Amino acid sequence: MADFLLELRSEEIPARMQAGARAELEKLFRREMDAAGVAVGDLTVWSTPRRLALIAKGLPTETEAVHEEAKGPPVGAPDQAVDGFCRKNGVERGALEVRDVKGRETYFAVIEKPGQAVSDLLAAAIPAIIRDFSWPKSMRWGDASLSSESLRWVRPLSGIVALLGGEVVPCIMDGLASGRETVGHRFHSDGVITIDGADDYADKLRSASVIVDHEERAAMIRDGAKTAAEAAGLALVEDEGLVTENAGLTEWPVPLLGRFDEQYLDVPPEVIQLTARVNQKYFVCEDAANDGQNRLANAFVCTANIAAADPAVVVDGNRKVLAARLSDARFFWELDQKTTLAEHAKKLERITFHEKLATVADKVERVAKLARWLCEEGIVNGDPDLAEQAAQLCKADLVTEMVGEFPELQGLMGGYYAEKEGLPLEVAHAIRDHYKPVGQGDEVPTAPVTVAVSLADKLDTLAAFFEIEEFPTGSKDPFALRRAAIGVLRLVRENGLKLHLGMALGLGWLGHHSDRQLSDADIDRRKIITSVPYFLNDRLSVVLKEAGIRHDYVAASTDWNWSVDGRIDRVEARARALTNFLGSEDGTNLLAGYKRAANILKKEDYDASASMEPEHTGEEDPLALAGKPEFDAVIAETGQTDGKSLSYSPEPAEKALIDALDVAAPKAASSVESEDFEAAMAALASLRAPIDAFFEDVIVNDPDQDKRAARLALLARFRDAVHKVADFSRIEG
Repeated sequence: MADFLLELRSEEIPARMQAGARAELEKLFRREMDAAGVAVGDLTVWSTPRRLALIAKGLPTETEAVHEEAKGPPVGAPDQAVDGFCRKNGVERGALEVRDVKGRETYFAVIEKPGQAVSDLLAAAIPAIIRDFSWPKSMRWGDASLSSESLRWVRPLSGIVALLGGEVVPCIMDGLASGRETVGHRFHSDGVITIDGADDYADKLRSASVIVDHEERAAMIRDGAKTAAEAAGLALVEDEGLVTENAGLTEWPVPLLGRFDEQYLDVPPEVIQLTARVNQKYFVCEDAANDGQNRLANAFVCTANIAAADPAVVVDGNRKVLAARLSDARFFWELDQKTTLAEHAKKLERITFHEKLATVADKVERVAKLARWLCEEGIVNGDPDLAEQAAQLCKADLVTEMVGEFPELQGLMGGYYAEKEGLPLEVAHAIRDHYKPVGQGDEVPTAPVTVAVSLADKLDTLAAFFEIEEFPTGSKDPFALRRAAIGVLRLVRENGLKLHLGMALGLGWLGHHSDRQLSDADIDRRKIITSVPYFLNDRLSVVLKEAGIRHDYVAASTDWNWSVDGRIDRVEARARALTNFLGSEDGTNLLAGYKRAANILKKEDYDASASMEPEHTGEEDPLALAGKPEFDAVIAETGQTDGKSLSYSPEPAEKALIDALDVAAPKAASSVESEDFEAAMAALASLRAPIDAFFEDVIVNDPDQDKRAARLALLARFRDAVHKVADFSRIEG
């Protein structure tokens, strides 16, 4: 067994590409070794700005000999078949063996593959790895770059170290021969370094001021920056992404603390932090005073790539560069405030939201109407005037100089400018936070005006893109509609909103009233937009899955008929109650009874269209239905099961089910109406014993047609009573 070391050295590899490069190197190495039949255990893969390194411990020095047999065509088969079998297995016809297989002579190929030196396999694998390496961006260089067949790499490849058990694995790639020599730190090391093997690689490079382990460098930066801040009586603003990036920029990291002019602290802290982070890769610090204010300090921590004789010189150089950046930021900050947000907002007419959806100004107008409507309807307990004002200004900062420089600050800068302008705090905070929640872990707004604007913005985005049929497909979601849907769900759920989606999308987004005659264009728009609740329901299934609620339980709890159940809170409450109910013995048995009843009715094709609740087809008008009472399921009038109009005396089990339905059905329906879904499930539980007894003692398909019709009607009544609570037909298993 022997250890293998591979180092691929080049000019500086961008920090953002190094994690992917490590994964790619491991993947390609395993691919080549698997193809060669060499077992590979754990691998160590490192990266620095100037090299990728891989160490594989315990590789065999030679592969085992292989004995293989392949069964071929029978003796007497056409020559073409026999010759093809020989070519496939790489044997001569005369080398074939003839064996008896079930009384018939058959050709067999016996293949003996001798063991191979792993060094030879690696020599062939290394060029293949380099040639097939995938980079987000790559380049050609030198005279060979004139040919499209020349080597591509992220930066010019300058050296290959390949050692197996201390011996060089000889290979040549694009004129570059492998060896055992590498180089150390660009400034702290002179000449070449000779590597004896995998065991001394890291230590020899460390002596040449190169830490090859990227995780060790990250720890040095993380701990060193924190220590430097604490030594100055400050608290480091932790940023793990910045730690990783600095680790990818340095081979010998040295965190150093510096100071910038206090006058720049007049600029919002997020601007200072972003300026330091994005432009210079610096950490920022806060005052360590334990007053809960988290005030930004006029301090930064940079990560040098050298151990300077005079660190103050390095710090001063970084300070000057940062000062220039902060000066630009302050200029933008002061310039933007010379124009009111309302004046900035007028420029939105020049920005296209989408080629099919007019301008951002048009979107703002829709959002303002919808935000006001949400407050006026009492869905959000906010001031309609403030909600409309905030919505009208929420995108104004998109045309400011600061957001032009730092798009990440959209919304946030609008909030700052609104405060400086003297607008109500509710408006400023709504502008600041209306994009939230952006992701799963993001904060969810709770201030009513903010909730109204945020919800209106996301609903408008969904409705607008669904109208032009820009739907998410597979993994593609260029307009982040899934994220917008999750944002709607989180706003509704965490603020306890009773949002009727049909009303919001119909009355709010379209801007119509229920007494207005819809045009053909309005109707076409409505048909597409009414698919938004289905999309939200699908996202709700994903969200509730984390809470242990199955997707089919959510589907069973959903009835987007626009008049009652187009509300997310009702769907979730029903799904939770259904989860608890079906987890009980009564629920499990009732589900079995329901499925048996439904199967009988389906097999008999018993008045299915009349006894089921109407399904949403996209044709119902959400505007016309708004405010009307809930659809009642149509129950077949034939074979009344009240025990009075039957032409025969019902059997005891039949009568017991009738009596149980007389009590349970109205109780369940009433509980659903009052949104007490736990009580509705409890009412259904009382049907468990009667339906079990019915199937045990009663023959549904009785030869007597009156009995048969009445019993099918009774099962339809049972099914419809269950459907009033949840659509059990959607439950899987």
